[in-house]
Amino acid sequence: MNSVSPAAVQYGSPEGTRRAESRDAVTGRHTQSQMGYQGGAREGETDEVEKIKSKLLTAWNNVKYGWTVKMKTSFSPSSPLLLLGDRYLFKLEDDVERFQKDFVSRVWLTYRRDFPALEGTTLTTDCGWGCMIRSAQMLLAHGLLVHLLSRAWLWPDALLAHVVDMEPVRSSSPSRAPILPPPFPSPLDRGRSPWDPQTLRRRPPDPLQEKAHRDILRWFSDHPGAPFGLHRMVALGGSLGKKAGDWYGPSIVAHIIRKALERTSQVPDLSVYVSQDCTVYRTDVEQLLDGGDSASDTSRGRAVIILVPVRLGGESFNPVYTMCIKEFLRLPSCLGIIGGKPKHSLYFVGYQDNYLLYLDPHYCQPYIDTSKDDFPLESFHCNSPRKISITRMDPSCTIAFYSRNRTDFATLCADLSRVLGSPTAEEKYPIFSIADGQAQEYEEGSHRCSHTPARPPRARLAKKLSSDEFVFL
Repeated sequence: MNSVSPAAVQYGSPEGTRRAESRDAVTGRHTQSQMGYQGGAREGETDEVEKIKSKLLTAWNNVKYGWTVKMKTSFSPSSPLLLLGDRYLFKLEDDVERFQKDFVSRVWLTYRRDFPALEGTTLTTDCGWGCMIRSAQMLLAHGLLVHLLSRAWLWPDALLAHVVDMEPVRSSSPSRAPILPPPFPSPLDRGRSPWDPQTLRRRPPDPLQEKAHRDILRWFSDHPGAPFGLHRMVALGGSLGKKAGDWYGPSIVAHIIRKALERTSQVPDLSVYVSQDCTVYRTDVEQLLDGGDSASDTSRGRAVIILVPVRLGGESFNPVYTMCIKEFLRLPSCLGIIGGKPKHSLYFVGYQDNYLLYLDPHYCQPYIDTSKDDFPLESFHCNSPRKISITRMDPSCTIAFYSRNRTDFATLCADLSRVLGSPTAEEKYPIFSIADGQAQEYEEGSHRCSHTPARPPRARLAKKLSSDEFVFL
């Protein structure tokens, strides 16, 4: 299997493009953008010169954004790793293959170039501005995998890519976390753990699972007809004051995800709830789970993705929230966190010690035509896990959870209450709260409230501080 070549990386930014356009205006020439924008080539300029310039640009961006030729990632062999939705902790000296297979099975969505132009523009790439949308797409794609194939699903071809090179480094802190078994059996293997050796060995792909996998990737294709593709996301962002070329924040993309699910018929049994003022209202979520009818059969309702936009500090991340974030990522219902570090959007999918594991959208790949039955899958899966200190993450982020039914939601609420209300928590106020009733009841007056919000002053403060205008490159 061919893996994605870092030599194909192309980065750019709107600012850099504007500078290039200004130089062209002075010289009277029109250039072809290195970011993938379409345009005429310079007259008289040889192909050899263009190749040299492209190589120089790629090398510079590799250094700037940290992509190396081998894309090595260093992890501590003595400290366990955890990926989303598992209480199982991977211990590297024993579980490298298990960790690889699980990580590579995640859908990886990155910058693309040479796709059909976005409506009303000449843009044929999202390099330099679309990273937050890509992070949101990855979160939604993981939610769809869990919803349609279960958390235990593993891509059969995951280990056919080149082996992840994990260099042992000294742990930042000794971990005393126990190595635990998986919290639930795999429905795909009739009770067998997804980490059983027989499961890890490649088996012939299940046709139905393979089709669902490809369908999900098609839904995120970069063409106007894809329900969750870049074209649709940008169009939906227009109603929120955003347009192609703008930078998007984690709160804005949460509402774009909600609108995208509402306006497609591809996944009729799934909806999205976006919390208000850092509060999740139980009745609002339960109505979505019931399909809008509280009297319906709750065992056959709709599943819900719960998105909670929050701000974890002022100008920088407040380290008192470290343990809480790690506990969220350990919950079986967690779908991850979209946010990143300042000026750099990322999708966080796990942790080791005080480092977050993530998928990075800052990698420009050619457009893939997913209308073909056998379109290549390799560029939609990443085999190079990376990590960042949790203290470097941007305080603005959106945390996601999944509930398949009311029973799952009740379990989630109990888990969240335990994490948010832990007596050992360092933070004075919880990151968000869970309240009975509906948001409308609190908006219309306290006399209609079925439960007083846990911290209304904190909620209003979080709303005031939660800005989506920080820049992502």
